[in-house]
Amino acid sequence: MAIVSSELADLGAEAKSVRTNWNEARLYEAAVARGEARIAKGGPLVVETGLHTGRSARDKFTVRDASTEDTVWWDNNASMTAEQFDTLWADFRAHLGETDVFVQELFGGADLDHRLPVRVVNELAWHSLFIRHLLRIPEPAEYDGFSPQFTIINLPSFRADPARHGTRSETVIAVNFDKRLVLIGGTSYAGETKKSVFTILNYLLPEKRVMPMHCSVNTSEGDDAAIFFGLSGTGKTTLSADASRVLIGDDEHGWSENGLFNFEGGCYAKMIKLSEEAEPEIYATTRQWGTVLENVVMDPETRELDLDDGSLAENSRGAYPISAIPNASETGRCGQPKNLIMLTCDAFGVMPPIARLTPAQAMYHFLSGYTAKVAGTEKGVTEPTATFSTCFGAPFMPRHPSEYGNLLRDLIAKYNVSCWLVSTGWTGGPHGEGQRMPIKATRTLLNAALDGSLNEVDFRTDETFGFEVPVSAPGVDPKILDPRRTWADPAAYDAQAAKLAEMFIENFKTFTAHVDDAVIAAGPKARIPA
Repeated sequence: MAIVSSELADLGAEAKSVRTNWNEARLYEAAVARGEARIAKGGPLVVETGLHTGRSARDKFTVRDASTEDTVWWDNNASMTAEQFDTLWADFRAHLGETDVFVQELFGGADLDHRLPVRVVNELAWHSLFIRHLLRIPEPAEYDGFSPQFTIINLPSFRADPARHGTRSETVIAVNFDKRLVLIGGTSYAGETKKSVFTILNYLLPEKRVMPMHCSVNTSEGDDAAIFFGLSGTGKTTLSADASRVLIGDDEHGWSENGLFNFEGGCYAKMIKLSEEAEPEIYATTRQWGTVLENVVMDPETRELDLDDGSLAENSRGAYPISAIPNASETGRCGQPKNLIMLTCDAFGVMPPIARLTPAQAMYHFLSGYTAKVAGTEKGVTEPTATFSTCFGAPFMPRHPSEYGNLLRDLIAKYNVSCWLVSTGWTGGPHGEGQRMPIKATRTLLNAALDGSLNEVDFRTDETFGFEVPVSAPGVDPKILDPRRTWADPAAYDAQAAKLAEMFIENFKTFTAHVDDAVIAAGPKARIPA
């Protein structure tokens, strides 16, 4: 018989049983006892998520009602009617009444003025451990009077009915901002819960003039904080993980009047082909008690892990508290940033290794979110392919990108932040002809940007893209700073640069009605190569 839980009574919901705020040890024990997880050598939990080994982006819906009609970017967010959500919620409640659940009361965000109290209801014990790692755990005294502003309910055994609920499949992630409720069903991929918190904060914070960002952040003992934006494959994790600097976080942050703050209390790192030599701190978490390893292959006899085996998923992941990283910040907070870095892997071979941006140019490139796929990564891709993901995180942006872009530009100007575009891609030609940008040169230029010395050198204005590029920099071959000089055929470079500029211009057409003339003028100039 279902019981009314005090933790769920305000929702009018019942559960078969409720276990509230269990700590890591109890959740670890429950996950093993219930057959949800196995223990690998060293103590991490190994779980398999089955069919869904990543986000189900096409199964995510936002309720379209009076509160969201004019605030949500509907070109990027699939809608669900309030009536469809009510039917879904009624069926969720019925399913919940027959389910044992684990409840965690946690904070999304380390900023004490802007953090979001959330209640997370999970069917699986390992999901509860996962989100306890990933969000921020209240101090003991903060549980008294804890009042969640949002509730996320994740029931993998629930199956949506497309005809009844308006979904695409049996999997559903439904966000109702008016009811402050997120319903997740039909998937065991734990990242859906984490990303739901990110989506909520992305919607709520801009109203408070707080900037939500998909980025990593580090700082020094002198508190010269840096923001790193970058899509997958651009080097965001590698370049922000500097042993000489303090890691604030590696994925999701906010920027408020108090400074920068981590949304999370943990890390959710890719594990496939993880190398002890390249990333020793993350590798060490695969041998520690309590880390949750998703879809990592393990020998059933020896309990040894094979991180190179992608047979369960290429997106194998590990979740662990940020305290597992030696140089990580305990508070998850730092001061105002001094530098903002946007990373791109330019496989066309035309971007310089570093360029200085004005606030308007920073907004332009933030809205563009450019990187490139290389030839051979997908069937039929025989030359570099431009990829644009606005705000470096389009799937999690409920509002129009221009809202985030305008807010970012205002903050850059207010705090006099130096902005840089760093290419970790190819030089001397496109992928297949040129060579990858030397990591030593990238680190040297990045360090010079962070310590301020790069602002003291001479700059030239790039003819195509309009940003400023250093003419020279200590410890760096001047030739590499001018991509055209690295190509054997300068005319071929000109043609390639013009081609990429046109891609930027075409992609940006969707934003021109939402930004001012200064931002439009900050983009590259179309030109016919000589």
